[in-house]
Amino acid sequence: MKYYNQDTLIYLNGEFVKASNAGVDMFGQSLHYGYGAFEGLRAYSTHNGTRIFKAEEHFERLKHSCKAIGLPYQWDNRVLIEKAYELLEINNLRSAYIRPLIYSGSNMHLTASDTANIMIAAWEWGPYLGQNLLKVNISRIERPNPKSFPIDAKVSGQYINSILATSDAIQKGFDEALLLDQDGFVAQASSENLFIEKDFKIYTSPLGNIFPGITRETVIDICKSLNFDIIEKRITIKDIYNADSAFLSGTAAGIIGIKQVDDIIFSEEWEDSIGASIQRKYKNLVLEQENYEVII
Repeated sequence: MKYYNQDTLIYLNGEFVKASNAGVDMFGQSLHYGYGAFEGLRAYSTHNGTRIFKAEEHFERLKHSCKAIGLPYQWDNRVLIEKAYELLEINNLRSAYIRPLIYSGSNMHLTASDTANIMIAAWEWGPYLGQNLLKVNISRIERPNPKSFPIDAKVSGQYINSILATSDAIQKGFDEALLLDQDGFVAQASSENLFIEKDFKIYTSPLGNIFPGITRETVIDICKSLNFDIIEKRITIKDIYNADSAFLSGTAAGIIGIKQVDDIIFSEEWEDSIGASIQRKYKNLVLEQENYEVII
């Protein structure tokens, strides 16, 4: 997939510049050690115009991620949100994926950098995992131990873990991977949160060993608004195999149903599941087709 052309502009340290002309610091820690933080946001074309879904929450999390790894963050998030909208406009994008990235300056030592840069890019991108029901496997790759890494931060280097798990799953004929935590419980997918349905109740892994997804929190809010029972508990592999249905949530993926885990095919038809109802409500929410409050 080509993410930009010769006319594409990005926001870089206070200016809009051509993506093709943006230089890379060959001595930066982000390049050598994965020392950086990023976010992923979605803009939707709504009847109210182009709207970035929960922009404030995403940029606040970006700030938190930088703080978690000692990376300087000197920007005003309100200004960054304005620049993100401006970036969409000058690139003539109404529905797009937005990627802010904080990366370090030159530093070959294994010490926290005292300088940081910001880049914001945007491009047209359909649902990350497509729109068909997924085949997923229980991965041999585990989530990072929270005692060794700030797993509630969206940090560049951490996603090597996700790349390994996803690549291994695809090589085995699956679409995505489910990762266990250090105690053997099912934590999440490579870059999405997991929900399972059993006996008309929805279950999801608790915070602590998972990434605290903004879409995950939105799903929980939707469940409460629709009076669906939503329970946070540590999920076993047996729980997965015995579930009636399951789905993943994430900004890039949206809400997407799972057809099977390993060789176990869920008994409930997706369209009859609670997950499908949540998926429909989520689409209405991001497109502002229902009376929800959308924070931009």
